Amino acid sequence: QVQLVESGGGLVQPGGSLRLSCAASGSIRAYNIGWYRQAPGDQREWVAGIRANTVTDYATSVKGRFAIARDNAKNTVYLQMNSLKPEDSAVYYCNQFITSFRFPWGQGTQVSVSS
Repeated sequence: QVQLVESGGGLVQPGGSLRLSCAASGSIRAYNIGWYRQAPGDQREWVAGIRANTVTDYATSVKGRFAIARDNAKNTVYLQMNSLKPEDSAVYYCNQFITSFRFPWGQGTQVSVSS
C-alpha cells in the first residue's frame, strides 16, 4: 500500500509562492496524482492533477497560478503555487485523481496566506 507524505507548506504573504512536495513510499509512475485542499469547515476540493502520461489539469480557481509536476524517479509530485491569495489557505493533500480509488490519506501540509 502506497503511503503519501506531504510537505512544504507554511505561512506566506499574499502574492508569495510556495512549493509543495508529495513523496510516495512506492512507485506512482502508473498513477494519476492530484493535489487537494481543505479549509476549515469546507469540503475537501481537488486543485490540480497530473496524469501518468504527464497531462495536467487544474481547477479554475488556480489555473495560471499553480503548476503541478512529477518526478517518477523520486516517486514525488510537486505543486508550485504562485500569486497566492488568502483564499488559498488550507491543508493540502495529495492522492490519486480521476479514479474513485484512493491511497490512505496523508497528514497534509498547512498553507496559510496572510499579511
